[in-house]
Amino acid sequence: MSDSLDQLAQQLKDFAQARDWGQFHSPKNLASALIVEAGELLEHFQWMTEAQSRDLAAPQREAVALEMADVLLYLIQMSNELGIDLVDAARRKIAINEGRFPPLRRTADQA
Repeated sequence: MSDSLDQLAQQLKDFAQARDWGQFHSPKNLASALIVEAGELLEHFQWMTEAQSRDLAAPQREAVALEMADVLLYLIQMSNELGIDLVDAARRKIAINEGRFPPLRRTADQA
């Protein structure tokens, strides 16, 4: 993982250890918590139009940022528990997707 993710991972380990929460951080429990947080993220966009979802007011943008952080933090905790390098996994997934979804051919008037 990159230094920033490594630092976040260590902070999360320290935080959980100081509270004796490791006993609850099985991959299954972390995946469940991740889904809950993803739902809370989605809730901010419920009933919005596409345009509204792209133009959030500052307080709502901050709330969305904090929900996104919760999702990221649970992913990092899962990667700790499973010994998965998230950055490496993301790079491998991008490479797979590049093979599955070739770029669109553009005509001269689209460029």
